[in-house]
Amino acid sequence: MVGVPKLTRADAVAALRNPLAFIADRWTPDPRTVRRAALAALVMAVVIVVTGGAVRLTGSGLGCPTWPECTDGSLTPTRALSYHSAIEFGNRMLTYVLCAAVGWAIIAARSEKPYRRGLTRLGWAQFWLVMGNAILGGIVVLVGLNPYTVAAHFLLASALIAVATVTWQRTREGDGAPRPTVGKAVQQLVWFLVAASVLLIAAGTVVTGAGPHAGDSSEVERIPIDWETVAKLHAVLAWIVVTLTFALWFVLKAVDAPRAPLARTRELFLVLLGQGVIGYVQYFTHLPGAMVALHMLGSSVMWIWVLRVLLALRERPGTAADLADPGPSAEVPVGTRA
Repeated sequence: MVGVPKLTRADAVAALRNPLAFIADRWTPDPRTVRRAALAALVMAVVIVVTGGAVRLTGSGLGCPTWPECTDGSLTPTRALSYHSAIEFGNRMLTYVLCAAVGWAIIAARSEKPYRRGLTRLGWAQFWLVMGNAILGGIVVLVGLNPYTVAAHFLLASALIAVATVTWQRTREGDGAPRPTVGKAVQQLVWFLVAASVLLIAAGTVVTGAGPHAGDSSEVERIPIDWETVAKLHAVLAWIVVTLTFALWFVLKAVDAPRAPLARTRELFLVLLGQGVIGYVQYFTHLPGAMVALHMLGSSVMWIWVLRVLLALRERPGTAADLADPGPSAEVPVGTRA
């Protein structure tokens, strides 16, 4: 039986001074562990978006009427409050689960050998985005669900998903300089797709801010715009994104592009079709809560796949660990085109 090494005073001091370095000196995670940690952080970023939407759709946005406490003098809901308080408080508690997932991703990235500074920084970027959005969430409650702060809350969550997606992709790559696998014209087309997707998401927050789901049963300020008009603009932007994706797929086929960007583009097109069906169903059924929640999930998945298309346009030389164990999800480009 192998004995557990004793922790000396010097070890304790080192652990207090720099706990991440202390862990990294004593643990080298498998590359799959690092990838799974990054994926867990990404999944939790999506979960927190969906559960946040559930809080609004159930009218529980002010279930805990203050922040950081739930009520004055109590961190948790009291018996005098309704089930809305449990829903809102539960969503707040999920923030700690998200923090744990991001923390695991940071520790795994910091402990990987050789040390990858860029990957660790991406993990810390997620942490600060979570902290910033937690504070913004508190402001949303304190200002009575002002629709502009609610929109900012969702956009910051989308930024977190973007960084988490990049982090997950970087765990499957090396640290060499990125090499494009397609020409500049294709890259520009994809950047147009990314820009249109950002506008689509932003327009969706305006639909939310002007629509009937105010997030609370009481009278809540709404954006003074006819939500149906904005919803039609949102639909137009959605069709622009679909058209750009379809055009990109044809261009990639025409230039005999590598397999990765073709596969990601095809997957994005299928995601967009599903999201479009959900969007039209929720519009013509007058925005039932379940369909809106499903649409929010679809929005997050769409945004991830748009970024995956963008990230598939280049390759990075792998590290020794990656080359030895690329994992089932790694893809090797079949060629490049100038």
